[in-house]
Amino acid sequence: MKKYIFPTLTIICILIGFVIGNTLSAPTAEAQRSKLPLNTFYSQSFDNKIQQVLGLIDVGYVDPIDMDSINEEVIKEIIKQLDPHSSYISKEELEMVNSELSSTFSGIGIQFSIMNDTIQVASVISGGPSEGIGLLAGDKIVTVNDTAFTGKTITNERVMNTLRGPKNTQVKLGIKRQGCADILNFTITRGDIPVHSVDANFIIPTKQGDKIGFVRVSRFAENTYFEFITALAQLKYKGATSYIIDLRENTGGYMDQVILMVNEFLHRGDMIVYSEGRAIERYEATANGIGRFQKEKVVVLIDDFSASASEIFAGAIQDNDRGTIIGRRSFGKGLVQQQIPLDDGSAVRLTVARYYTPSGRCIQKPYRMGEQYNYEMELLDRYEHGEFFSQDSVHFTDTTAYYTKNGRKVMGGGGIMPDIFVGRDTTLYTPYFNIVSNLAYTYQFAYQYTDRHRQELNQYTTWQELEKHLLRANWVNEFIDYAQEKGIEPNYEEIAKSRPLLIRIVNAYIVRNILGDEGFYPLYERDDEITQRAVEALSK
Repeated sequence: MKKYIFPTLTIICILIGFVIGNTLSAPTAEAQRSKLPLNTFYSQSFDNKIQQVLGLIDVGYVDPIDMDSINEEVIKEIIKQLDPHSSYISKEELEMVNSELSSTFSGIGIQFSIMNDTIQVASVISGGPSEGIGLLAGDKIVTVNDTAFTGKTITNERVMNTLRGPKNTQVKLGIKRQGCADILNFTITRGDIPVHSVDANFIIPTKQGDKIGFVRVSRFAENTYFEFITALAQLKYKGATSYIIDLRENTGGYMDQVILMVNEFLHRGDMIVYSEGRAIERYEATANGIGRFQKEKVVVLIDDFSASASEIFAGAIQDNDRGTIIGRRSFGKGLVQQQIPLDDGSAVRLTVARYYTPSGRCIQKPYRMGEQYNYEMELLDRYEHGEFFSQDSVHFTDTTAYYTKNGRKVMGGGGIMPDIFVGRDTTLYTPYFNIVSNLAYTYQFAYQYTDRHRQELNQYTTWQELEKHLLRANWVNEFIDYAQEKGIEPNYEEIAKSRPLLIRIVNAYIVRNILGDEGFYPLYERDDEITQRAVEALSK
């Protein structure tokens, strides 16, 4: 036994030594973790968990990750949790978004539409590069830079991104022109194209012999006040003694422009608007008393899509009892956004304040944080509830009473309620008309009719003369055949009922194709019910 005891003890001691040695030399959990690339993040402090998680993914995720793409998505999701009007704008989208409210952009200077997967030149902007090079209304763009540019992939956004570009750069267009067998090639140098926000101004004569000036403003861009005051001056020179300001479908824009515009009608010291927010000091805008139209009668037209700056204008006129608001309840946007640039060229439009009309109304309609869809569907809810047709169906969530300068009661918390409500008139609407209108066949037929008769139509220089010609032409049967070719079978009873509305709309489109908006709006507004009510109000 003795001869086995010593070797056994020796082996046991050696084993114990191995165990002790391995234990002493084994790295601790902290030491093991220190060998991972994430160690720097364990020792750092972060302002928030979002930074920490993104940093961990960037350094330690098993596969390579495009962190720029993840950052974009994270920012979008964060912004979605705020109010419906805060937004993130990517670097690629920013130029297009900013151009919507700028006074100019760089391009070739055409207005276009897409029909049958082909770009059709609807009109050539006066003084633009395309006019100088010889492009004509009715031309079809079939190639761009020697590459075919037709088909299902052609969209409005793609066309604008292709035809717009830096000033003094060139683009080569292949044009198919009626009467020419060959493709015509034009190389156009891009230039500054003016963007107008006052679509039209014209005189409406009354039965009493007065003249009413009509001004349509489509948005409040950086040059809108100059366009607006120029239009008012022109109308005053033509003898206008009262004015209709059409803000229907105007979704807003720059607050400074609307303040300048409404100042023209208010008396010194009248409140225009005030705004305040958690990090923004209260700001008040009041009339300075130098407006040139303080005595003239004024009517403001609004509808369900009039928003933001349009509501500031209408609210200032209404609360100061300066004029009459006619139409339907406005959209209800009472939040102020500030655009903040980010380091990579993108931007955030962040809601920083609420604005209030002179009576103290915040006309922002109710919303829940992060619920964009329900907010966007609110107009559809109004329609289904009957509000587009009846004043009795209008419902305000804010029951607080506000009062105008002269003590009239007005409501807040959901848009501007007009002084005179005019519901949508559906008397002439029929299923046949709804189908051809919703499928844009009225618009498409008007363009094709113009294209076939352009030389004949171009001889007319006023909308009155052109309308008389179109009424004599009696194109309705041509339209019925056109719609039937598109698969819409005629219902002659419905066509007879909708005939006046069909003629009005198609004639207006044809006039626009020849004379532009200056011809379109006087013809279209002549039979518009809201405009007619405005003329009645100003004539009394």
